[in-house]
Parts: sequence; C-alpha cells; structure tokens
Amino acid sequence: MNWLDQASNVTVAQWGVVLGASLAAAILDIRSRRIPNALTAPLAVAGLLYALSCAGLGGLGRAVAGGILVAVPYVLLFVFAGGGAGDAKMMGALGTWLGVPAGLAVLVAVAATGAVLGLLNLAANRQLASGLRRIGAAFYVLLIALCAGRKGWALVKPEPDEDAPVADQRLTMPYGPAIFIGVCIGAYVVHSWNG
Repeated sequence: MNWLDQASNVTVAQWGVVLGASLAAAILDIRSRRIPNALTAPLAVAGLLYALSCAGLGGLGRAVAGGILVAVPYVLLFVFAGGGAGDAKMMGALGTWLGVPAGLAVLVAVAATGAVLGLLNLAANRQLASGLRRIGAAFYVLLIALCAGRKGWALVKPEPDEDAPVADQRLTMPYGPAIFIGVCIGAYVVHSWNG
C-alpha cells in the first residue's frame, strides 16, 4: 500500500472539519491578518481526541506525528524567516486530523500554493524582481550557514544595531487563503487517487 492509498483512510468527516477550519482561518486571516489560538488550539485538541476515540493509542500517535510533520516547516519559517505563528499552529492542528500520509499531501499543496500566491503578490505590487533577489540572497546565506556548521548560524541572525531604527520593508500577505486552497488541492489529490 503506497502513501496515497494510506491517505485515503481519512474520512469524509475529517476532511469536512479540515476544509471548514481552513476556510475559517482564511477568512479570519484576510480580515485581521491573524489566525487566532481560539481556532487552532481547539482544532488540534479535537483532532487528537478524535484520533484517540476512533483508533486508540495508535491513532493518537498517528495524529501527533501528522501534526508535527505538517507544522515543522512552518515553525522553521516562523523562527528563521518571519512567517506567522498562527500559520504554523494552524498547519499543525490540521495535521492532527489528517495524519502523516494525507498531511504530507496537504503540506506539499499548501507550500506550492503559498509560493504561487507569494509570487503573484510580489508581481501585483511591482516587486517581483527585487523579491526574487531577496529570496535568492536568503537561500544563499542559508546555504552558507548550513555548510559552515554551527558557527555559520551567526550569519542568519546578525546582531541588531540598537542606534539605528530598522524599517520593516517586507511585503506581507495573509497565508490563510494559501492554507485553504492547498487543503482543497490536497483533498482533491488524495480522493482522486483512488477514485
């Protein structure tokens, strides 16, 4: 049984919860530029309890693994690249409902959707060329930091100059819509695989 066959074990009810929650997150993120803990925390707890009640400790373990797998890339984005903490928590909560195989499909779909929407956002704000240069520079610095080992991480987080105020010139976008669209694509991929 391949991973997409295992992903098909996610029930229609689970997909309904994930789609509904991600739609709510998208709406909230567009309106307030936040995905609140009042949405993510109960969603994660409910996902863990659902898995425990349906499949016992094995199901709980799969839900925890799914939550961790789906959240980790967004936690790293939060820590190192200024991504949103709410995005990371939302992805982790969705992962508790989906488990590892379906969570992986959704993770890939959300990441691809986020990249496309980010490029469209840069283009719409006439910052595509400068944005691509910043992305390239960030990957270059990250590669150097990874190759340099432990001491190379000092390159990623330079010490701030306390005398000079830093103007934040980043172009941001709410990531909730990317999560919702990615969840829709992930659900389609998983269900069409066996359909």
